[in-house]
Amino acid sequence: MNSFPDTIDDIGQLEELLSEPTEAAIQALEQIPGDILILGVAGKMGPTLARMARQASDRIGLQRRIIGVSRFSARHVQEALHAHGIETIRGDLLDEPFLKSLPEAPNIIFMAGMKFGATENASQTWAMNVLLPALVCQRFPKSRLVAFSTGNVYPLVPAEKDGSKESDPTGPIGEYAMTALGRERIFEYFCKTRQIPTALIRLNYAVEMRYGVLVDVAKKVWAGLPIDVTMGCANVIWQGDANAMALATLADAAIPPWVINVAGPERIRIREVAEQFAGWMKRPVQFSGIEADTALLSDGRMGHLRYGRPRVGLDSIIRWTAHWVMRGGASHDKPTHYEVRNGNF
Repeated sequence: MNSFPDTIDDIGQLEELLSEPTEAAIQALEQIPGDILILGVAGKMGPTLARMARQASDRIGLQRRIIGVSRFSARHVQEALHAHGIETIRGDLLDEPFLKSLPEAPNIIFMAGMKFGATENASQTWAMNVLLPALVCQRFPKSRLVAFSTGNVYPLVPAEKDGSKESDPTGPIGEYAMTALGRERIFEYFCKTRQIPTALIRLNYAVEMRYGVLVDVAKKVWAGLPIDVTMGCANVIWQGDANAMALATLADAAIPPWVINVAGPERIRIREVAEQFAGWMKRPVQFSGIEADTALLSDGRMGHLRYGRPRVGLDSIIRWTAHWVMRGGASHDKPTHYEVRNGNF
C-alpha cells in the first residue's frame, strides 16, 4: 500500500491497514523457513499480526502455515482468522498437556501475557508472565522465538530526554513491570542454556482506532472529561508498524537475545495532543494535575534504523482517531492507564 487514506471509516478498512506488511517484514519472512505459531493470538495486536504474516508469506510465494493459539473467549476472532487463511487452536496455554499437544513450529511468536488486573491477581500475573515463558521454552527448545515485552521494564526517565535505550539499565516499577522483566529473564535464560535464538520486543505503546493512549485522550476530550497530564509525555506507534517490526525481528533472533524497543519517533506531549483533539472536535478541553519531571519513555531509534521509520505519522493517527471517536466507532473499551506512575495496573 503506497498511500494512506484521510479517514478510516470502518473496522474492515482499519484491519486491512493494520495488516499491511512492510518491506522489512516481507524480507524477514523470506529469510526464515517454516511455519509460524503465534501464542496468545487473540489479544489486541495478534489478529492483525497474524494476517500480516499470512499476507507477507503469500506475496513471496511461501507455503507456510500461520497458526494462532488462544482461549478464544470471543469466538468471532477465531472465525475472522479462519477467513484470512490462519489456522487456530483453542486452549489454555498454562495447561501443560494442551501445550505439549501443539504442533512443532520452527518459529514462535509469544504474545501471551497479563497486565490489567495484575495488582488484584498477582499470582495469575506471575504465572502468565513468568511461568508460561519457561513452559514454552521447554516445549519448543528447537524453535526460533520472538517474545513481546514492554517498555515498563524501564524506570521513569527525564521527560525532556529521548527515553530509555535498549542498553540502559532496567528498573521496573510495580508488580506487573517486575513480572515483565521476569518474563525477559526467563527467555534469556533458556536462550542461553538451550541455544534458542530469541528476540525481545519492548513495546511502548501501540495504537489504533479502537484502543491506545490517543483513544484514551480523544474519548475524554469528546466527553468533556478532564485530561490528567501528570504523566506529561508518552510514546505511541501505529499498531501496523509495530506488527511489522515484530515480524521483522524473526530474522534477527539471536543468542544472547536481540533486544529492541518498538516505539514511535515522537515524544508526544499529552497536553498538546489533547489540544489537537479539541481543535478537531470543536470541543473545550480541561486538564488536571501538573506535568511531572519524569515519564515512561522509550528511545525507538535503533529499531527505526534497522527496520525503517514507522509509515504512519502522529498527525495522521490523531486525525484518524478524532474522526473515529466523533462518529462513535467501535472500541475495545480497554483503557491503557498510561497515566499510572506507581505501577499498579
